[in-house]
Amino acid sequence: MVPEVSTGDTSRMFCLNCARKIVSPRVMGKYDGLKEHLKFRAAFTDTVRLSFAQIDGIIGDNLPLSAYRHEEWWSNSPTNAHAKAWLDAGWKVQEVDLKNGYVVFQKVKDLTATSRKREKRHKTQEIKPFTPIPAKLPKQKTPSKTKIAKLYARIKNIERQKAATPKYPGSFKPKPTHEKKLFKPNQKPQ
Repeated sequence: MVPEVSTGDTSRMFCLNCARKIVSPRVMGKYDGLKEHLKFRAAFTDTVRLSFAQIDGIIGDNLPLSAYRHEEWWSNSPTNAHAKAWLDAGWKVQEVDLKNGYVVFQKVKDLTATSRKREKRHKTQEIKPFTPIPAKLPKQKTPSKTKIAKLYARIKNIERQKAATPKYPGSFKPKPTHEKKLFKPNQKPQ
């Protein structure tokens, strides 16, 4: 914990990571969001069709008017900052439709050597695709020897009780205990 970075106030303490973010915030370019999005999509597909509105949402800002008016803006020239974003991610523009407002990106199989070196230098946090946790089926629990012994004892007791009850010939059933208490054996209720 360190005192507040801007004022040096010791009553407000920050953790070192929070202080580092305040002192030297991570600087991102305008099109880094598009670059990260295309890197993420590379795990799933070879072509991505994005509308201009989707790209606006991904970069968090509006595209310049020339992107809406001129196809040259979408050229795969590494000298442009916007084109450098998708080229560094390993994609190139395959098709642009200004009338309907969309662009199709095609994944390049081999990244250029310069972009590989640049990626190694920056070592940004990569967004990996979602992989579900492997499901483990619950194992059948084998009961302990004590539980098995108790179960067998219960079964034996039930069998003994059934064997101990007298069996009467015919349909005669013994009277329940509550009837024996209510009536005398020789008298019947009227």
